[in-house]
Amino acid sequence: MPRLILSRLLQSGLVLAGMSFVLYGLIGLMPGDPIDLMVSANPELTPADAERLKALYGLDRPIVERWFAWAGAALEGDFGYSRIHARPVMEVLLPRLGETLVLLGLAFALALAIALPVGIFAAVRPYGPADTAINLACFAGISVPPFWLALLLIMLFAVTLGWLPAGGAATPGDGGLADRAVHLVLPVLALTVASVGGYTRYVRAAMMAELSQDYIRTARAKGVSARRVLTGHALRNALLPVVTIVALDVGTLFSGALITETMFARPGMGKTIYDAILGNDYNLALVALLLATALVLVANLLADIAYAALDPRVTFGRERV
Repeated sequence: MPRLILSRLLQSGLVLAGMSFVLYGLIGLMPGDPIDLMVSANPELTPADAERLKALYGLDRPIVERWFAWAGAALEGDFGYSRIHARPVMEVLLPRLGETLVLLGLAFALALAIALPVGIFAAVRPYGPADTAINLACFAGISVPPFWLALLLIMLFAVTLGWLPAGGAATPGDGGLADRAVHLVLPVLALTVASVGGYTRYVRAAMMAELSQDYIRTARAKGVSARRVLTGHALRNALLPVVTIVALDVGTLFSGALITETMFARPGMGKTIYDAILGNDYNLALVALLLATALVLVANLLADIAYAALDPRVTFGRERV
């Protein structure tokens, strides 16, 4: 297991380095840089001043050379300054990363808590009325666009009923735990509805495939209780493909958080990336996107560890985990 984790960490480092180069290049190719924005905002600056400033900040050098300079500074912990917030990038991102992780963690845990029992229930009674109703509800949840669902929730619970706040992370002047929890209800509900349908379908399909296997029929023939057949035999094997899907879905869930945080005006990573791109805040957008990539890589590492926990026969290369 230690060799596996070390190998995955090295691979993740290479992926982050490659992604940083790709993102740096794409952002560098965007029209307009901070100096151009500065010149357009101050009519007293001449083109000669702009050229001198670009030479001072290294913006006149080739993009590969600029990336190496940025990567060297990043390895030393210097990720640059945010143009919008006029603060170091990490000071801006770390609180927002915490907000996003809380939102994603709650939505993820709630979606799995619903999907696992509902998917198992549907798999045990396939093609019946309950299974049909569950499938229809899942398809409806998958088909609803996240932004439209967020608008519906705001209109119903915030505008019409007035039960919950429409957006933000806390009430100005309050910021207590209960107040922050109330502000999380609608965003968590929106993300949960967007993901629970897909998870339920995956659990149902995996459980149905396992329940049709010969070893399940053998266990039943030996008199093993139905509960043990489900939880001790079928569910453990059925969770392997579900773990894969969940790990791959972290990126999709993060994208949904971008839309959800923007709709509910939450100060998280999604809204920060959106504002940074609109405001041409290159350093902030680059590091935020790299943190999103790192989140997906960590999720895949945890998925590999979960494989070993669920099935001791799983091997990675020549190493038995």
